[in-house]
Amino acid sequence: MTKRYVLVHDENKCIGCQACNVACRSENNVPDSVTRIQVRIEGPYGNFPHLHFKYNRVSCEQCENAPCVKVCPTGAAYVNDDGIVSINEKKCVGCLYCVAACPYKVRFINPETRVPDKCDFCKETRLARGEEPACVTVCPTQALTFGDANDMTSEVRKVLDTKPHYQQKVNLGTEPRVYRIPSRKGGIKA
Repeated sequence: MTKRYVLVHDENKCIGCQACNVACRSENNVPDSVTRIQVRIEGPYGNFPHLHFKYNRVSCEQCENAPCVKVCPTGAAYVNDDGIVSINEKKCVGCLYCVAACPYKVRFINPETRVPDKCDFCKETRLARGEEPACVTVCPTQALTFGDANDMTSEVRKVLDTKPHYQQKVNLGTEPRVYRIPSRKGGIKA
């Protein structure tokens, strides 16, 4: 793949405001009863007045070794040359294998289309126009960084090269392309 799109979520900068969720809903016409992305707020931790929270992004991890793609019998779940895990609604037969195979439990059935859905980095809308995903552009604290990790001059490459980060459930061999900068205590820090 020529491009390797990745997203970095800085848990130190995130404030759990859900602006990313609202922007995603608007950009992708996500029905109210489901969500492509959300930030789960855990806590508070500590003792007053030194309380802190943990902010955990929940969305498609854009796995390079995607279980959802492997189990799809029709090729409706696929990875294109851009490396983004996508869904072709016209090929989907509704077997729900992809939903069951996702170890991150982020796929859902869109109640309007009756087809599995999930985050695709705004591939058909914003990326197609050369823009960043909606969640990235609206984040008031710049907690999200997006770009091509194969481009050594990109901002996302610089972040990955200079900040400690982790990926969820790497032991499963899915090779997720959503990275997280671990929270030191919670809240906004430089």
